[in-house]
Amino acid sequence: MRRRLIPDPARVGIGEPTLQCSLAVQPSSFPLRNSPKYGHRTPSGRATHLKHNETRNVTLLSRIVNRIILFLYKWKGWTIEGHLPGNLKKYVIAGAPHTSNWDFVFFAGATHAEQVQPNFMGKHTLFQGIMRNFMLDMGGIPVDRNAPGGIVEQMKAEFDRRKELALVIAAEGTRNTDGKWKSGFYRIAEAAGVPIVPAFADNDRMVIGFGPPMIPSGNYGEDLLKLAEWFRSKIPDYERYKVFEQQARDIVAGKNDV
Repeated sequence: MRRRLIPDPARVGIGEPTLQCSLAVQPSSFPLRNSPKYGHRTPSGRATHLKHNETRNVTLLSRIVNRIILFLYKWKGWTIEGHLPGNLKKYVIAGAPHTSNWDFVFFAGATHAEQVQPNFMGKHTLFQGIMRNFMLDMGGIPVDRNAPGGIVEQMKAEFDRRKELALVIAAEGTRNTDGKWKSGFYRIAEAAGVPIVPAFADNDRMVIGFGPPMIPSGNYGEDLLKLAEWFRSKIPDYERYKVFEQQARDIVAGKNDV
């Protein structure tokens, strides 16, 4: 079956998993990980593909873009460490860092290798006219920042009405950041009742990977610190991850709430 999986350049960040980091805990700490609702890991550890339940009109442009992206991913020689969680049907992928519009190209290639079709949020005005089918086929979900309830409620409704949804969010919010994260990814996952899958890219080693899923506990600061420590374990000296960890520690200490 042909995969269609282009995330939005402004929404992608990427990651690598490990079972030795502080974020990885015993299965009992992740009650949804192997539940019937969220699926099971295959014997190989790789996620089984997510057949999107939404009907999409495949466009010629989307086919061309997909082929170009997969070519670039393979040509540049990126590799994957770990896998997306096995057969989870609904989750939020929180990616960092987001430093370039090239992020989405290599992420798309990695998700293709994992046989997962992610989705991304896009301004609703982009889903009009001749661009509508293209954006939808790429995995786009239109959102209106001015709608009642905001983006969190809109995405909760999307998770509720869909059988499967892997939502990619650039946790830093923008490329022009010092490394601090926005809280949107967490609030969406918490409202929808779905796990968060951390993801990062190591540009020096040309490695993309995915971490173990984490169920939001409701304690934003503590959960953020677990994520920050996991990211630091991947690239300990990366300045943005240091900033992220300090942000989380400040929230836990009550010095900051965002």
